[in-house]
Amino acid sequence: MKLRVAFLAMIAAAASPVQAKWYEASSEHFVIYADDSENDVREFAENLEKYHSAMALVSGRSVVTPSPSNRVTIFVVGSQRDIRKLAGSDSDTIAGFYVPRAGASRAFVQDIRNRSNGYPDFSTIILLHEYAHHFLIGSFRYAMPRWMSEGAAEFFASAGFNKDGSVQIGRPAMHRAGELHHADDVSVHELLDAELYEQRRGKGYDAFYGMSWALYHYLTFSEERSGQLGEYSGLVMRGKSSLEAAHEAFGDIDRLDKEIERYLRQRRMFNIKLPPERISYGPITLRELPEGEAEMMDVRIVSQRGVTREQALELLVDAREVAEKFPGDAGVLTALAEAEYDAGNDDEAIAAADRAIAIDPMRPNAYVQKGYALFRKAEDADDVEAAYAEAMEAFSALNKIENDHPLPLIYYYRSFIERGVRPSENARHALERASQLAPFDQGLALNTAMMFAEEGKIDVARFTLEPLAANPHGGPLAGQAKEYLEALEPVAEGTSWHPSSPELSDAVAAAAELKDGDEAAKD
Repeated sequence: MKLRVAFLAMIAAAASPVQAKWYEASSEHFVIYADDSENDVREFAENLEKYHSAMALVSGRSVVTPSPSNRVTIFVVGSQRDIRKLAGSDSDTIAGFYVPRAGASRAFVQDIRNRSNGYPDFSTIILLHEYAHHFLIGSFRYAMPRWMSEGAAEFFASAGFNKDGSVQIGRPAMHRAGELHHADDVSVHELLDAELYEQRRGKGYDAFYGMSWALYHYLTFSEERSGQLGEYSGLVMRGKSSLEAAHEAFGDIDRLDKEIERYLRQRRMFNIKLPPERISYGPITLRELPEGEAEMMDVRIVSQRGVTREQALELLVDAREVAEKFPGDAGVLTALAEAEYDAGNDDEAIAAADRAIAIDPMRPNAYVQKGYALFRKAEDADDVEAAYAEAMEAFSALNKIENDHPLPLIYYYRSFIERGVRPSENARHALERASQLAPFDQGLALNTAMMFAEEGKIDVARFTLEPLAANPHGGPLAGQAKEYLEALEPVAEGTSWHPSSPELSDAVAAAAELKDGDEAAKD
């Protein structure tokens, strides 16, 4: 994995001492790793599952239960200072971050601070915000305007978990109060007109997130404007611009702006309180990590956040040291395989993965790292056909133990592309299925859209690109998606299209590298 940040020379500073007990909490939608008390870890896991259930109830949407590896994995890493180091940023506004990847979505948060009958800790709010994006992308795939995407995430993230088991959704976003009071003003008109916002946007900190929450909250609870948010959303879905849809659904925008000003001066606001009998979730399993896995957690956290090759070489020293002490621990050997792969040592990665699988054949990441290494070796193999067939064996084995893991599907498609062979119909279906399983993976969405465009499925390609182009955290891939959408405008349905310039082709190739170029979404 790669990222463009200074290396954490000693990630041990970002985690508690090795002697601390590490727990793995496993539930339907989350996996949590934390060196905290067993009770706190369990309560944290329960609250996250309650949050998922509450989002499904309030939004009226649902997502398919993810395969085990496609759940969001959360690492509890320490203080805000530790989070900033891990994120590679000096910003004092970062209290957590999320990296969406097919089969490997990761979130990094501060130490657990469970609170009952009150607002969650800010690091937890960040996690709830990012999971709201994750949930909404997975349950409703269309290009939401940025204000609506962020407003919805803020609306849900202001949640509360009460001692009686109830969950509150849509409480005032108190963590945005300072922003609304002190930051540069953003009008409702600017929220609804993205081009106007960009033209007027200053270099300083503004109230975009706070105002997005305010508008979403007001439209949700205002009796006078009941149903207008849904009408606006439907109009945007049918192709109206954000501003056109707003004029049609909301009417006079200046009037709406004044209503929001008055709304923010209110002393009381509505929220939704869901009683415990309406909240449902599956079992939560806690496992105390054995000594070897616990000692390897520092390495694992950094590796799964992302490292450059130079950083990987430094990290590998620690990984090998732990592996020498615990040669029979499958979790340790799986983490070693990843560290070896990141350092460019393909044979060593394969050997470590094979040792892990021999001890515990139910370690998905061992198959993943072996597959990655075999694919990289296949690029320079004398017998390319045989090398890629061998590489696919690791992913096929993974598919047998976890049928809906997206990576075997992605790499089946790539096994054709890497050999310069036109993908079979089954391979194309595999990539499409992977995109359905992991709609939050932006690189995967871009590649799937390009596949559709080449097949002449122009409308489907546009539909796939639009959410990516509108993603406020999309970075370079969002910009690329916008370029593709513009290029596809004159292309008729049924016409095969693919990027003609070397730059565009290179971008598609780069997007396929699932372990490269990861950018964290930070709020």
